[in-house]
Amino acid sequence: SGNFHWTKEVPQDPDGSGDFGDSGAQQLLGFRQTEADEELPKWKVMVQLTKPGTWIPVVWGVLCGAAASGNFHWTKEFPQDIFQAIVCMTLSGPCLTGFTQTINDWYDREIDAINEPNRPIPSGRVTGLDVALQSLGLMTLGWALAWQLDTWRGHEFPTLTAIALFGTFISYIYSAPPLKLKQNGWQGTYALGASYIALPWWAGMAVFDDSTLTPEIVVITLMYSIAGLGIAIVNDFKSIEGDRELGLKSIPVEFGIDKAKWITVGTIDGFQALVALWLYFVKDEPGYALALTALIVPQVVAQVRYFIPDPVKNDVKYQANAQPFLVFGILTTALAVGHTNGAGFGTNLWN
Repeated sequence: SGNFHWTKEVPQDPDGSGDFGDSGAQQLLGFRQTEADEELPKWKVMVQLTKPGTWIPVVWGVLCGAAASGNFHWTKEFPQDIFQAIVCMTLSGPCLTGFTQTINDWYDREIDAINEPNRPIPSGRVTGLDVALQSLGLMTLGWALAWQLDTWRGHEFPTLTAIALFGTFISYIYSAPPLKLKQNGWQGTYALGASYIALPWWAGMAVFDDSTLTPEIVVITLMYSIAGLGIAIVNDFKSIEGDRELGLKSIPVEFGIDKAKWITVGTIDGFQALVALWLYFVKDEPGYALALTALIVPQVVAQVRYFIPDPVKNDVKYQANAQPFLVFGILTTALAVGHTNGAGFGTNLWN
């Protein structure tokens, strides 16, 4: 499928009220495609192309990285750290994730013309020139913000710029031929998991203390991204027939539904458990390790109740019940790392 959303389907609000359930909001966030007879201003269509709803987990990842650095301060030299965190969120979310979603839709335009003809590009609302201008603009702005943050923080090596360039490269080869990682289940889903967990964590951490972004942390976040791989697989179950017809080698296509569902829960639970063990035995953070373990338990419960019995029918219900615990588990791990890096209470809440 290639379009990964932490909240892939959003329940409709029958009376048209409510923020997230409102059809117009869903449309602008990229969760609902435009109907054939709908007329939208061009700017709304261009924003829809960037799928703002997918920026949320990236912004969360930046917050986690900032917490993990141990050097983010809420009040010390206010508002410098908060402002720089917002700049990092902007380059990671609206700029580079927006770039990613824009080029992904461009390279999916032929498939979308068959399956989702009302999407911005196959419907003709957005031209190739529009895509080129928007993608180049967002990419360039993201790189410029990364370079500026490196300059502000006085980095000897432009760590954040390097992360931004690497993330852009991964985004491109994920969507574009000849590599087009999304065509292969393992490569594509892991690239997604790492893009939503490891890369924004690295960015947030690099802003506030790039010396804390050690090889150990790189390995741990990449390992945590395997749990993200499992989340990406969840989104592939409903599209198994279409993926098979289009020759996309998603995990459910390659292994079948029964094997794929166990691969999914194994990657989600197993690698979170390994991180908890790392916190307990390696980082000597038993409190955080137990907190992370407690956050894994309701995910397992949701898997037993919803996902394992029917991963196709219950994928959305499972994610609604399990995802909050996973993302708070990432934050718990970040707070533990921040504590080892000298952060005070609440990531230096009072200093």
